[in-house]
Amino acid sequence: MSDKRFAVASEHSLMRVFTVPEAPDSTLSKIEAEISSNLAGFLNENIAAVEKPLHEIERDFESAQIPEEPMFVSAHAQDIMDKLVAHSVHTAAPSFIGHMTSALPHFVLPLSKLMVGLNQNLVKIETSKAFTPLERQVIGMLHHMAYDRKQGFYDKWMHSAKTSLGAFCSGGTVANITALWIARNRLLKPEGDFKGIGAQGLIAAMFHYGYKGLAVLVSERGHYSLGKSADLLGIGRDHFISIPTDKDNKVDVEAMRKEAQALQAQGIKVMAIVGVAGTTETGNIDPLNEMADLAAEIDCHFHVDAAWGGATLLSQNARHLLAGIERADSITIDAHKQMYVPMGAGIVLFKDPTATDAIEHHAEYILRKGSKDLGSHTLEGSRPGMAMLVHACLRIIGRKGYEMLIDKSLDKARYFADLIKAEPDFELISEPELCLLTYRYVPEAIKARLKTADEQTKLDIYAALNRLSASMQKRQREAGRSFVSRTRLTPPEYDYQPTVVFRVVLANPLTSKEILQNILAEQRELALSDPMYKKYLAKYL
Repeated sequence: MSDKRFAVASEHSLMRVFTVPEAPDSTLSKIEAEISSNLAGFLNENIAAVEKPLHEIERDFESAQIPEEPMFVSAHAQDIMDKLVAHSVHTAAPSFIGHMTSALPHFVLPLSKLMVGLNQNLVKIETSKAFTPLERQVIGMLHHMAYDRKQGFYDKWMHSAKTSLGAFCSGGTVANITALWIARNRLLKPEGDFKGIGAQGLIAAMFHYGYKGLAVLVSERGHYSLGKSADLLGIGRDHFISIPTDKDNKVDVEAMRKEAQALQAQGIKVMAIVGVAGTTETGNIDPLNEMADLAAEIDCHFHVDAAWGGATLLSQNARHLLAGIERADSITIDAHKQMYVPMGAGIVLFKDPTATDAIEHHAEYILRKGSKDLGSHTLEGSRPGMAMLVHACLRIIGRKGYEMLIDKSLDKARYFADLIKAEPDFELISEPELCLLTYRYVPEAIKARLKTADEQTKLDIYAALNRLSASMQKRQREAGRSFVSRTRLTPPEYDYQPTVVFRVVLANPLTSKEILQNILAEQRELALSDPMYKKYLAKYL
């Protein structure tokens, strides 16, 4: 078979894993068959029904009373179908391109049932004898993907009872908190008579080391979870400092360097700098190599939040976009994003296998010293075996399969960007670096008016466009045929004024070019009939 025919065949096979299989066979119970059939119909439906208002849905769940009497499973199942499934957000729809969720490979549904049925608790070996080494293997696979160490490294460290190469978490928030927790504890480590921050607390640690404060520096596009870290770790949100970005939404490393120097002059130690590999709002990647140089220069922990963009490393064609990530001390990756795993699969990786020693905890009834209990190096205690689903995707899709998915998502984003540029009444706000971009609807006549308008008129038009964008996004969501999200940026072409923009994420392999064309057509129609258009914008035409 020629390479071209092989590629076509592979693509066809890969797309099939994102389609729902036929209805369950007769070995399933009647109830399970009914639910599976209804769920299949829900997932296969490309156009959702008109959205039911939230306040009406809340009425279905308004009682705070626990039922006194039991009910039949069949009755509850029907209730679930009518009240929950019927009004759930259709995140798997190819036209749902507003958030970082996507269609799931169909094989994760039965595997999820198996995972729940086994009910393993990954905190300790005693309740996860086989799942623990499987999770360690998955962490090793992702560690190798990011850091590319030799096999001998993994022979020594992957299944070591003394440490862990990383940790599974419920999501990127806990992964980021874990990374900065380790950064803090390693900085304020035991020394002389001081037993370390874990033993004596933050005040004693600051007194011992002579610091007036600790700080974390991150791009202004950094995820909000990082602020939670500063709060929880006692650093203080005022010392979680956002650094401006350039026109391409990448952090200004020189501005970060100057901020670090200013903090040092005040006696405040920079505990960590955080690079973002796939910003939540625009999908851009910070200059990671420059940031690694800065971290070495000021002697601090370098963490990369690659919750969104980390999976790009699976593509040999695109991994260069994350150049420098291998120099990070820790990396966050969310498998429930571009690795197509159900929600609740965050991972944090550590370059140094001994890094987790800084947060090691033990207990007599579990997490005993010398055991391979994963919970001794994790923030969370009891947790499910999500690594089983990541393991399945890595094996069934494979690196080359992921490469195809990632490359196609990047191509799709570039196609949609070109489509927007070709439309006179639309405007691309951020170019796609990964498969995420922002844009807005701006009538051609308004663009012309802005070129000659005085400052006050410009501000009035900007405000009118913001009202229109917010209204369009809400009405498109309520119509139920498609969905884009919205955010607020300060683009230079709008004089750095707060600007409401549409935000799309093109990771769903089932999203076609035709769907993208239809979304723009729908938005064009929505704009002309929008009350905000008539009330605020029409007078400037």
